[in-house]
Amino acid sequence: MSGHVFVVGADLTRLSCDDVLVPTGRTLRVARSWRALLPDDLVTDEDAEGVCVDLAWNGDERVLEVPGTGLRRAWLLDTVDDCGRGLSWLLDGAREALAAVARREVTEPVHGRARRLVGLPALGTGWGGAAGRRGDLLQQLLPVLREAADEHGFDVALVLRGSSDLAAAQRIRREDTAGWDLPDPLHTLAEQLGERARRGQLALFIGAGVSAAAGLPTWEQLLDELAGHSGLDGDLREGLSRLPPQDSAALLARELGRERLEDFVQERFGPGPYALAHALIADLPVQEFVTTNYDPLVELAAADIGRDLSVLPYDAAQPGRPWLLKLHGDAAHPESVVLTREEYLQLGDSRAALAGVLHSLLLTRHVLFVGTSMLDDDLIRIAHQVRSAVQGSDRGPRNPSGTVLALQEDAARSRLWEQDVETVAMARGDTPPAEAARRLEVLLDLIGCLSTPPTGYLLDPAYRGMLSAGEQALADALQGVSEVMPEGAGTPSAAGEVAALLRRLGAGRSAGRRDDGSEDGTSGDGPADAATEPRDDRLQAQRPG
Repeated sequence: MSGHVFVVGADLTRLSCDDVLVPTGRTLRVARSWRALLPDDLVTDEDAEGVCVDLAWNGDERVLEVPGTGLRRAWLLDTVDDCGRGLSWLLDGAREALAAVARREVTEPVHGRARRLVGLPALGTGWGGAAGRRGDLLQQLLPVLREAADEHGFDVALVLRGSSDLAAAQRIRREDTAGWDLPDPLHTLAEQLGERARRGQLALFIGAGVSAAAGLPTWEQLLDELAGHSGLDGDLREGLSRLPPQDSAALLARELGRERLEDFVQERFGPGPYALAHALIADLPVQEFVTTNYDPLVELAAADIGRDLSVLPYDAAQPGRPWLLKLHGDAAHPESVVLTREEYLQLGDSRAALAGVLHSLLLTRHVLFVGTSMLDDDLIRIAHQVRSAVQGSDRGPRNPSGTVLALQEDAARSRLWEQDVETVAMARGDTPPAEAARRLEVLLDLIGCLSTPPTGYLLDPAYRGMLSAGEQALADALQGVSEVMPEGAGTPSAAGEVAALLRRLGAGRSAGRRDDGSEDGTSGDGPADAATEPRDDRLQAQRPG
């Protein structure tokens, strides 16, 4: 079966995948930002600019597997074009590297994913010398990646860090409809949700299924892990399965003690690699996120593309800044986690203000539910309260408040929720869950592609070759405006508004970039530009609600 090519903003040293292509040259020196993927015993000559890898090329080969790199296998790829051989040489290197990855047999993909996931940056845009031709590179690289995914059957994640890069890549993909293996109803849904996201009408609810793809436990798995630490005898452990989950959690919390429970939650759900779905969600032009998850993976994925989320209720919400509500607590504040029956009941009492935020979103936005089975007691209570308020207004039927992306068809559950949300299944009920979860990732990828503004690279000189004659004339006119902007244009003023618009159109992104490896898919050290210190330049419109 054919694979899929994802395009996502992320940090390849933190994205959960099976294989990562790391750019290097004949000296086997890599940018320091890739250090986390290299075993300590292979690193030599380390300084602020980069590190050398203690391996050796065999003749003219361009690909080396780095031994002993744990869950993520690193592959060194020679991308430094010292002889002026051009983009075709870089593309040949990509083909060679992906073929080498395919020849390396693996038992199963990481964290039970349906397909192997291979991550790579925009090859050659660091020390490779292609930084000034990023538009040409992406136009030629994306078809090569799709051919490799079709041939080898694995998925590929092209990881980009600059917003110009993402906007340009998504424009290329929008013009090619062949890369989406989705049935027509899901394609139509992606168009609808992408339009809502562009208009600022979409909010996200993120459940445990998203973090399961990063190796974190679901609710049932969490109870099993807690039981293993509790010391309960066999009969009691067996009896836990006959109790409602919140009551099982209450018994386990009593056996463990609050301090041990909080220590476990803090360690188990602490920072770590995030899943592809986390990165795809963080990329969406959405301002409001709600989750019942304890982990920080959405925040980490967002931070890696320059989106600094306010985490509620621990941070203060700020105008124009995206936020994430932790409805059931945060592992960084383990005393806040909601796990037992008593703690769930408190959500409707002392934590009612938090539930009120979701009430508001269900009334004023279209909420996209991802990774949740909709069995959570709090969700059921909140949906009932919203339904009661709306029905009490006596204004007749209303459209659903949101869309639930379910993995498999479940007619009874869809009928149960039809007054509140539309449930859309990724696959039939007999489809393996991992395959259905992968289709969900493809759908999120398409929503991201369709919701990305098409102009984020207009003033970035590295993409001038992608512009039409009319766009080039417009870019020239706007570049003249950029050159006469007064000092201090970032302050609140008319000039500040214009400066923000020019940044969203790509001004100041590529010109003068240093050839730094951190532009190749990581958040390493480098010059203060949108690639090495990514900034979220999405339009932050004031919206009702």
